[in-house]
Amino acid sequence: MTAHPIIQTPTKHDFWFLPLGGTGEIGMNMNLYGHNKQWLMVDCGMGFLHEGLQEKRVCADPQFIEQQSENLQAIIVTHAHEDHLGAIMELWPRLQAPVYASPFAYQLLLNKLNSVTWGHSIPLFQIEFQRSYDFGEFSVTWLPMPHSVPEAASLLIETPIAKVLHTGDWKIDANPVLGQPFNPQLYSLIGSYGIDAMICDSTNAVKEGSTLSESACYQGLYQTIAKSKNRVVVGCFSSNIARLVTIAKIAAKTKRKMATFGRSMETMVSIAKRLNYWPKNLELIDPKHIGYLPPEEVLVVATGSQAEPRAALTKLANQRHPWLFLDEGDTVIFSSIKIPPNKERIDRLIERLRSQQVEVIHAEDSTIPLHASGHPAKQDLLQLFNLVKPKTLIPTHGEPQHLQALADLAKQAGINEVCHGSNGDLFKIAPFVKKQAEFTKTGFIELSI
Repeated sequence: MTAHPIIQTPTKHDFWFLPLGGTGEIGMNMNLYGHNKQWLMVDCGMGFLHEGLQEKRVCADPQFIEQQSENLQAIIVTHAHEDHLGAIMELWPRLQAPVYASPFAYQLLLNKLNSVTWGHSIPLFQIEFQRSYDFGEFSVTWLPMPHSVPEAASLLIETPIAKVLHTGDWKIDANPVLGQPFNPQLYSLIGSYGIDAMICDSTNAVKEGSTLSESACYQGLYQTIAKSKNRVVVGCFSSNIARLVTIAKIAAKTKRKMATFGRSMETMVSIAKRLNYWPKNLELIDPKHIGYLPPEEVLVVATGSQAEPRAALTKLANQRHPWLFLDEGDTVIFSSIKIPPNKERIDRLIERLRSQQVEVIHAEDSTIPLHASGHPAKQDLLQLFNLVKPKTLIPTHGEPQHLQALADLAKQAGINEVCHGSNGDLFKIAPFVKKQAEFTKTGFIELSI
């Protein structure tokens, strides 16, 4: 007989954090919390694997939790980004746990599930912010936190023996255009409960200062669009509804008509309208009609800021888009960053556009703000440390240099215990703090859905 490996599970005296994806890389976020033989999954996201010119959609290998899926109480979604929920459809048949998400993320998941015949079988639930939900031994409260998509959340996760704040993706923003501003009083209150550990976004921990407010993008984008005499195309992330609203306001002020190109952007705008995030006075025209307008009246917001091969911006650069052709003197604005694995591909796309005498302006090369990050820089991190006062800090959501930078910052800030590692390492939070390296094997699997 073949011996089955013994699966180590937490006792009633233990509170564990076990990242399977997203700690040591950006993307594929999949985290487990364990207590008293039960598990809670926070996020189930996808990522991209680049092999030469090929790009594969992948997610973290769920084998560890799949082997004990009967102990998985729920799958919790922090927000509506693909690197946090994009693998749920693929993995749910293997995990079979109920899924809980905020209204915006719920609607996005619902849209995905409607595309498959078995989608209705997934138990999907919509939560309310600042209300506590019980999942077996775990109590979870979704806390509002600004980010670059509506309704991002931090999670207060409580068990009888420990309390954790899982920050999710976040930033400090007093004027986020849409949604609630950062609430220091709320997080000071959370800190008064006695937070045993904070599991924290490290994406921008290498950056000095504070992250720019989303509202700061308006003036830079307005100045850039207003001076253009011909068509303007703006490339940005489709989930950044606040950015889309800002551009729609600029379209109205500059007497242009705005259309969106790209299926994901159309989906996000549709959800925003359904949930009343889209102002009723900001009209979008049918994208099929935009090509018939005079050039000075055209403003298109397109997918493809990362030069994805099948996205709208790439089709425009290749003169293959069915609804619009770019001419000499048109302007393309990249209201985004260059995510490191995509940099060469983005640069090639920019050169292709410039070879057609299209003016290209990238946010990273601009002296005025054309993009704002959704992640905290060093001063923002220090502010949250000071409010929450966690006993232990565990960096996540970043590559090794980001994790190390956050760990160093936490030590400088005087946090008692700083414990950092990577996917597959077990972080014991109670009854004592300890990292057990390489607790379980991790890896990735290719997505087919």
